[in-house]
Amino acid sequence: MFQATRRRLALWYTAVTAVLLLLFATGVYMYFRSTLIERIDDTLNHVVEVVERSLVLEKVNSETNKLRINAEASFRDNADTVEDDHIDLEWFSPTGELLWSTLSEPLDIPIHINRTGETVRVLRRNDGECDDGVRCAYSILLRQVTARVQVRSKVLGYLRVSHPWFEVTKPSRQLMVDLALGIGLMVVSVAASGWFLSGKAMEPVRDSYQRLKQFTADASHELRSPIALIQTNVQVTLTDLDLADTENPTLLHYRQQLKLIERLTKRLGNLVNDLLFLARQDSGINKQKFSLCPIDALLMEVTEEQQLLASEKNIILNFKLIDPPASETNPEVLENWFTISGNWHQLIRLFTNLIGNALRYTPPKGIINVELARVESINRVSGLRYHNISQLQIKVSDTGIGIPSEALPRLFDRFYRVDPARTHTNDNQGKESATGSGLGLAIVQAIVENHQGSIQVESTPGLGSTFTVNLPINLGNREF
Repeated sequence: MFQATRRRLALWYTAVTAVLLLLFATGVYMYFRSTLIERIDDTLNHVVEVVERSLVLEKVNSETNKLRINAEASFRDNADTVEDDHIDLEWFSPTGELLWSTLSEPLDIPIHINRTGETVRVLRRNDGECDDGVRCAYSILLRQVTARVQVRSKVLGYLRVSHPWFEVTKPSRQLMVDLALGIGLMVVSVAASGWFLSGKAMEPVRDSYQRLKQFTADASHELRSPIALIQTNVQVTLTDLDLADTENPTLLHYRQQLKLIERLTKRLGNLVNDLLFLARQDSGINKQKFSLCPIDALLMEVTEEQQLLASEKNIILNFKLIDPPASETNPEVLENWFTISGNWHQLIRLFTNLIGNALRYTPPKGIINVELARVESINRVSGLRYHNISQLQIKVSDTGIGIPSEALPRLFDRFYRVDPARTHTNDNQGKESATGSGLGLAIVQAIVENHQGSIQVESTPGLGSTFTVNLPINLGNREF
């Protein structure tokens, strides 16, 4: 229980920290990317301003005042020395005709005035050929700024400045990788720290729980002796009264009171025994050695013991064995087909509680079926490796009053009762008889878990319930 709580706390620490780190990393990445784009746009605009100031103007002819740009004098002819990280320039006429460019291959992009910067995709072709003989094409991304150059109201042309987009994507990807590695290391560190801190935080709770369990075990053990002494004295007194004059009204009254005391002390003794058993299971005191237990013989013994109570309540109690398959011919395997490694006394208590619980809540003329079969299940051990496990499946079905669906999740809780009014029944003489303390199914679950098995319940109100117990065959050789 404490390990599961500790795991949940550590998982919550890790999950919350991972979400916060992810949000922080996303903010850093977006800020870094936007800052990088702004820096490139500022660089492109600065280039535009520098180029505009260095433009050489000349008259078209001496007779007119019309001006034009002398491209040869204004721009450096470096078209043959273009590098990947080079800022490329393009000069267009007022009509949009490309007049000069540093690019080896003109861009097939129409003029679009934009001083704030925009990202465009350009399709380029390789000089070589693809496998099918067609020239290969690839696309590149460019960041561009386009400005209109004019003198007063006269447009002289258009200047477009381009910068490779990978100057943004390359550092952005590197930052993303660095952030991912950092987040991964931080999550691992937080997981380890959360596991350590959750253990430290739960130490006082664990100590208190251990003291409570020890107190329950000690108190239950100490209560057994006085309760047994009370029962012995009551039985001796009842024996003496039976030998005395039974016509005396006073003695009859005393006898009835002692009978009531006997029933109450018996109920209290059963409760103390149940509490002691659960306390020892919780504290790990019960370390009984397991031995080979033939479950078929064990169930026969339990059903025979319960047949008398079933007959008194006019209930049919059936026991059924599912025979081994015809393909199994090994005599040794067939002989131990229903044998498991377990504790005989605990298993007796397990199935006595289940069948007794079915008898308690099944009306007269009802039917209780106990079925034993061997089944195969496939459990994943680690990764993609699977392990085939043989199990014994015991089903206890009844046609009783059933259990409401909302009560099923808490059915195995200690002292939990579906309906307190159903915990006591009346016998034929109208006298109240004890039926349970709310610990029967809790003990059942504790025994099943002690044998590393599982238990499920299915129930329909008014139709009955089915308890299914699965117990592994070879407990000692089972893989985990």
